[in-house]
Amino acid sequence: MNRSLTLPVFGLTGVLMTAWTAQAGIVYIPEGSADSVLMVESETGQPIGRISSVEAVHGLAGAPGTPYLVAGSYSEIDQESAAQTAKPEGVSQADHNAHHAKPANAAMPTDKGLSLLSVIDTKTGEVVRRIEVPGAVHHTAVSPDGRWAMATHPSGDGVSLIDLSTLEYAGFIATGPMPNYVSFSPDSSLAYVSNTGNGTLSELDLDRRILSRNLLAGEGPEHFALSRDGTSAFVADAEAGTVLRLDIASGTETATYEFGAELHGLDLSDGEETLFVAVKGADLVAAVDLTSGAVRLQELAPAPYHLTAADGSETLFVSSREEAKVWAVDQASLQVTSEIAVDGEGHQMVILP
Repeated sequence: MNRSLTLPVFGLTGVLMTAWTAQAGIVYIPEGSADSVLMVESETGQPIGRISSVEAVHGLAGAPGTPYLVAGSYSEIDQESAAQTAKPEGVSQADHNAHHAKPANAAMPTDKGLSLLSVIDTKTGEVVRRIEVPGAVHHTAVSPDGRWAMATHPSGDGVSLIDLSTLEYAGFIATGPMPNYVSFSPDSSLAYVSNTGNGTLSELDLDRRILSRNLLAGEGPEHFALSRDGTSAFVADAEAGTVLRLDIASGTETATYEFGAELHGLDLSDGEETLFVAVKGADLVAAVDLTSGAVRLQELAPAPYHLTAADGSETLFVSSREEAKVWAVDQASLQVTSEIAVDGEGHQMVILP
């Protein structure tokens, strides 16, 4: 694909993008150091817009039927910079002042760093609110019911909870050392967080805003995928090169898949019969048949990184950690069908209908 392609800023192409949304899904690709999110039509892999002014975006999340994307910055800022945060383009200063949410002093730890979550309107591409959170954000998640968003803070040993009905900070929940990835239960009452620093998967009770249980999850769990019914978690013990299948109710390990090299992203197919894994350390993408345990491997170089399976499609989207591109990969053959040029680095991708 031509790297010189000029893409419109999304805020200027809202009518066009609304038409595209009605026709097909959109892959949102956070571009890290480029401070932007690239939008790609999921069926063709064609870039169709770009959301700008999202600093150091790493974590990005959304949910079907929810009007927002939640983008987390992996960089920290000082209090003075936070106070002077530029208002989103097209928003009046009065509206910006009203929407620049400051958490209640009692709700947010004062001994952590400071970063920003950007809440993006999916119809217009505009940042409608920036919310201060305690420290750099690694990954984010949005609950299936659209009520909550969550962000992990690796240097802060906990997560931030955001109320998407009010677009306000709702509290901090301590988890474990180096919280990495986060996902919600199907009924949105619980959240799960992988703690790379102590080999656990924390279960969080959102009604009580507490850590209710820890499940053992290898040595250094990072990305994970929950089954659609919430009964199983597939957890990448990244440096060990192993994916663990955990039974959520009992906390027991029911299967282990060995890859022998460092892992990164993973996801389940639409029907949950296959687990896809980015084997970053061996330049491979893997497909695990969850019934037989058979593993298919295909070279994908260099350094396959974040991985997302498109629901209702036969395509995987896989970013490279070493080159500015995302591969579209056929799920059946594991062959690359197209390459998408990105600015910066492709991080936590989300696909919405």
